[in-house]
Amino acid sequence: MPEELFDHAKPARVAGSYLQPMLEAAAARGVTAQALEQAAGLPAGALEPLPEALPADIYVKLLDIAARLADDPHFGLHVGERVKLGTYTVYGLILLSCRDFGQAFEQTMRYEQLAHDLGRSTLQVHGALADYTWHSNYPAQQRHLADSVFAGIRVFGNWLAGSTLPPAELSLMHDGGDPAGHAEYMRVFGALPRFNAMSNVAQFEAALLSWPVPNADVSLYPVLQQHAEQLLKQRAASASAGIVAQVHEAIVRRLSQGQVRVASVAQELKLAPRTLQRKLADAGSSFQQVLDDARFALARDYLRQPGLSLVDIAFLLGYQEQSAFTHAFREWSGMNPGAWRAAVR
Repeated sequence: MPEELFDHAKPARVAGSYLQPMLEAAAARGVTAQALEQAAGLPAGALEPLPEALPADIYVKLLDIAARLADDPHFGLHVGERVKLGTYTVYGLILLSCRDFGQAFEQTMRYEQLAHDLGRSTLQVHGALADYTWHSNYPAQQRHLADSVFAGIRVFGNWLAGSTLPPAELSLMHDGGDPAGHAEYMRVFGALPRFNAMSNVAQFEAALLSWPVPNADVSLYPVLQQHAEQLLKQRAASASAGIVAQVHEAIVRRLSQGQVRVASVAQELKLAPRTLQRKLADAGSSFQQVLDDARFALARDYLRQPGLSLVDIAFLLGYQEQSAFTHAFREWSGMNPGAWRAAVR
């Protein structure tokens, strides 16, 4: 899976509106939000009223917990069936303003991150066929997650079309559970998926991409797209600030263990070194700048502690020689560390 599909530097989350279908499906089977909170070890009131957002890993955990409490082997399908326009936040409105299904797929790939960080979509057209692939950010065995995503797409697609769409040739990575229950897949998707597949893919006639979206208000599209782009920019700005903070924290943890290198910090953050450097550049920073900032902040704290010698401080900051620390501190503050310590006192 392409690395950019799952950005480990961003806190993965699910919008509160995306959580709603799961709570409704659970409630319909006698499982309350309070029961889910208790079973998941969440604080009271974490799910009801709806939070603005929820960590994505908590959402995935809740899917399995709800399925178990409801004793529903097809819970994911039943969650997907409850998807509505508001489930997808602002990008749901964008889909409703698209001229055809091809544009709707394009907008999904662009804006689905506004609703969740559970995975990312890609679309490939080859000849008369189109492949919609959903790259899950969670293990292939997360059956309820994949089922809910594709059932939601099916239900929402039918709603957009104003009629039942032709069934896609669906392949899912999980094992499908007990074959005795496969009739439920037939009911929801119109055809039995192929299980234990290499990827989660819905293949369909490419001609469907040119199908118009009935009742689409295309005049709203520019306004909604502009709003969605602003939301994406806000997310990007938040992520940029987040990557600097994460690198700073990783550096602080590693400084006293010796020299801090890009490769070791990138490994801790589950990023390629070049990707980490690019993200820092996007945030207007660099690894060396974050390293210097972290060392300078720690140095000032250490210099306020009379029990630490300059040799001790140099070691704690990852320098092999006190002279290297002295030179660096002079660059940062304009004075020697000893003089800075005396001035503070």
